[in-house]
Amino acid sequence: MNDVTRLQEILADSPIGTILPTVAQINLPNWWLAGGAVRNTVWRALFGQDCQLFIKDFDIAFFDAAGDRTQELAAKTALTEQFPHYQFDVKNQASFARWRAGRRKYTSTEDGIRDWLHTATTVSVCLDDQFQWQFFTPYGLDDLFAGIIRPTPTHVNDPDAERKAASFLQQCPCLQLA
Repeated sequence: MNDVTRLQEILADSPIGTILPTVAQINLPNWWLAGGAVRNTVWRALFGQDCQLFIKDFDIAFFDAAGDRTQELAAKTALTEQFPHYQFDVKNQASFARWRAGRRKYTSTEDGIRDWLHTATTVSVCLDDQFQWQFFTPYGLDDLFAGIIRPTPTHVNDPDAERKAASFLQQCPCLQLA
């Protein structure tokens, strides 16, 4: 079994597999579900009870250069109504630099996700128009499946990335720093 098939099997049998069709129906432009929901789901599947990282929220990134924050709020409201026991963080990567000081402008959702703190956090999933699973893995899947915490190139020597990595290790001591 290849890593993409393995990833899909793990995610399909989790809350991600439940919410993904609803996210797809919201029709956000160029959307991806990424971040801790994907990373923590995989690490829990790999390391079991030794890993106490859980899904805190579902990070949904999209890109609409003409859009504004109302899209984010509308999508979050719709998802929360459908899944009241989950939290959603919906962000337009086109407007990210406007409200997040010090960030550069992104040219696509993928450009924004590539800039997230850690390689395993950038692993992204969506459903296409035919509800087929699609993956965006800008740094591959090796770190995710090996339990390696590695900063993305932008965040090497970044105190935020180091602080976050330390919290991952506290909750999941099976992980390794790159």
